[in-house]
Amino acid sequence: MKKLFFFFLLSSLWPAQKTEFIELNNNLKDRKGLTKSLTFIDSRSDRNIGSIQDKKDIVQLKFANDDLKGFIENRFREDNKVFGNNDIVLMLEDLKVYEEQDSNRTFPYAKARIKLSSFIKRNDKYYFIGRYNNVIVSNPKIIAHSSKDLADTISEIFNQFIKASYYPNIAQGYFIPENEIIRYEEFLNKGYKAFNNDALNEGVYTSFQAFHNQEPDPEYSVKRNKKGNVVQLNYNGQETSLFKMYCYVENGKAYKTTPVGMDEIKKDSRGFFIYSSRTNLFAANQTGGLFVGALAGGLVGALIGAAIDSSSSTNAGAVQGVGFRSTMESNVYLDSLTGGYIFEK
Repeated sequence: MKKLFFFFLLSSLWPAQKTEFIELNNNLKDRKGLTKSLTFIDSRSDRNIGSIQDKKDIVQLKFANDDLKGFIENRFREDNKVFGNNDIVLMLEDLKVYEEQDSNRTFPYAKARIKLSSFIKRNDKYYFIGRYNNVIVSNPKIIAHSSKDLADTISEIFNQFIKASYYPNIAQGYFIPENEIIRYEEFLNKGYKAFNNDALNEGVYTSFQAFHNQEPDPEYSVKRNKKGNVVQLNYNGQETSLFKMYCYVENGKAYKTTPVGMDEIKKDSRGFFIYSSRTNLFAANQTGGLFVGALAGGLVGALIGAAIDSSSSTNAGAVQGVGFRSTMESNVYLDSLTGGYIFEK
């Protein structure tokens, strides 16, 4: 009897184990009727999403449907009555929830790391459309339930990413053989001239794609004030907005246009990055949506939670995102295929 009493006593002190389901219930309608099929690939090596502390409970996040491939593909067919010619492939590469206490923080934040990519398939060749590769942050001090907050955000990311993938803008022409689809990043990065070349070409780049291919625009130049700071962009001798520029290279160094000024682009073995924070890189949404346009050669790799349209030549800043806008500064990498910001903190 005493043992039973102590068992119930100890059980009452342990956090309860609960489950929060990620519901993918939003419609997948292609309003322009361009898509013929949607194929889902789950390439995750570990399909356990993980658990986080939510108030007094330990909450595990799971998809509401165990057969994720069947659910997404069937949902597409159910939601669309008019079909086009495009075969779209969606690949989930990573999805994890976890808690992390960053430096100079007094408590851990709930986070979700997610990596989604999309392709269009033509004659057994795959062409990259875009990807979302980021960490979503939920502040448990201002959110009632971080587990539900993250589950809802993940669901919204899936929905908006799939719908944006219906309208690919394939300009590069680089295809990925079917047997290389899992290793597409390594395959495509062979053509990343900015990273692979020993030095960067001097000049102004009006898009990430131009920077990627090392093709500065000779019709643009930067203008400085008396202190030597870049304050204006010139186009054929006429002043124009700085935000038409993605970045510029001068004396071998690259500088990125951001809402708070010019940040130096540095390079390590992983790629190019700037040192900044979410609050510095978030700006007002200029489109009313979670995505901002499309980049030649692929979707802008950015949306809610860390939604940075850093590759757009017309916005060149950020879109307002859902998720905690941390002031913490860290290395923010530039996606090697889209130019979008990749937050890891």
